[in-house]
Amino acid sequence: MSQQPQPPSRRARIRAQTTEEIKAIALRLMAADGPDALSLRAIAREMGMTAGAIYSYFPTRDDLVTALIGDVYGALVREAEAARDAVPGADPGGRVLAWAGAVRAWALAHPEGFRLVYGDPVPGYRAPEHSPGKEAERRACAGLLALVADAWPSAEERAAPEVPYTWDDFAPDFVRHARADFPGLPAAALALTLRVWGRMHGLLALELYGHLGGLVRDPGKVYEEEMRALVASLGLGS
Repeated sequence: MSQQPQPPSRRARIRAQTTEEIKAIALRLMAADGPDALSLRAIAREMGMTAGAIYSYFPTRDDLVTALIGDVYGALVREAEAARDAVPGADPGGRVLAWAGAVRAWALAHPEGFRLVYGDPVPGYRAPEHSPGKEAERRACAGLLALVADAWPSAEERAAPEVPYTWDDFAPDFVRHARADFPGLPAAALALTLRVWGRMHGLLALELYGHLGGLVRDPGKVYEEEMRALVASLGLGS
């Protein structure tokens, strides 16, 4: 008979709650005043902690940023993957729309997270190669590439570039993963993946940074139309 797992101790629960509070305040500070506002000492002051106490949770600012990016990017990718996977594989156009819709919904609910991942780099920060954020980035890239791979039979002729692409046009890590996961795809499909990503994020970034507010009553309507145009450009129904 297997033993039931022991619940976390009170001390562990308090530590986990404090860790989440630190992260929440960090995101709020960056949302209000930009990435330059992120400081462990500023967070400690707001929480009524000593600097030494907060360093026991995150030894450096960069450790905190790494944890934040891992949390928010991982959540975003999980939402997009779940929305895509809820649509049958026989409907590649619907899967593109589902991914895009999930990204927008998540970004509107977590604008500070979207800006951290895609918009406002923290000065001096360099992400560790082996980190949850890097893994989420690879999953996001793989997810977009999978959407293009599903669309490629219909998109190949429409997306044919005037100047051919070679594998040397792309980062080696991107090429390595693409060729391992989708060995039949040519280099041009990687370029199309980047273009799809750009169309999904372009209007969304304008919306989240406040550039559409005085121009259109319903940015979601414009975004949906752009995504349907994207699906049509790939030769897919929706």
